[in-house]
Amino acid sequence: MAETYKKIALVTGGSRGIGKAVALRLAAEGAFVVVNYARNESAAQDVVAEIEKAGGKGAVSKFDVSDYETTQKMIEEIIVEHGGIHILINNAGIVHDTLLVRMNKEDWDKVISTNLNGVFNCTKAVTRTMMKQRWGRIINLTSVVGEMGNAGQTNYAASKAGIIGFTKAAAREMAPRSITVNAISPGFILTDINDSLSDEIKKQYIERIPMGRYGSPEDIAGVVAFLTSEEASYITGEVIRVNGGIYT
Repeated sequence: MAETYKKIALVTGGSRGIGKAVALRLAAEGAFVVVNYARNESAAQDVVAEIEKAGGKGAVSKFDVSDYETTQKMIEEIIVEHGGIHILINNAGIVHDTLLVRMNKEDWDKVISTNLNGVFNCTKAVTRTMMKQRWGRIINLTSVVGEMGNAGQTNYAASKAGIIGFTKAAAREMAPRSITVNAISPGFILTDINDSLSDEIKKQYIERIPMGRYGSPEDIAGVVAFLTSEEASYITGEVIRVNGGIYT
């Protein structure tokens, strides 16, 4: 690894949407970025190619964050190969939306396993190395739905609300070693995760947003860049809302 890359960043679910925008921004800020993916290798490779075209450096790493043992193994390999992990972005997430009365256990378990257990699995894997480094930045992607709820998303809302509690507790534990743990709570962001919404539903959402527009993945990436910087070294345990005013 070239000496210019003093910070190693791992972005889970980094092959698309918010994760991709965050990976590109962290690389632009000078980090060596490991782009995690679970299925779409070509998309992850495309992100790294884009990083390198812009003059940065990165790599891909395939693992499912919901799998505890595999996550521990793969993150340890990243630490050994690249000399540490300084920045962890827990971004990987899925949805299985349906009304509670129709929701089956599989719908519940899949979302909790990826969205909430995945945050634990990845954070657990980097904790010791960050403590030895006496420096770290952990950012967990929650959601406005985890704060205000949303019909048809009890599983998703529960997973994202759980991330908030996890963030606040972990922040207290890690603060003595100069590790900050914060959450970002996006509102309605234009990504492929909401492509399935009908035009009518999208219109209804827009009408509820005081700023009158969807957010972009780059809006989230900008906040990540700040929270991972030295300027944010005294901020921990916070939930930063990036939602256009829909929930304050």
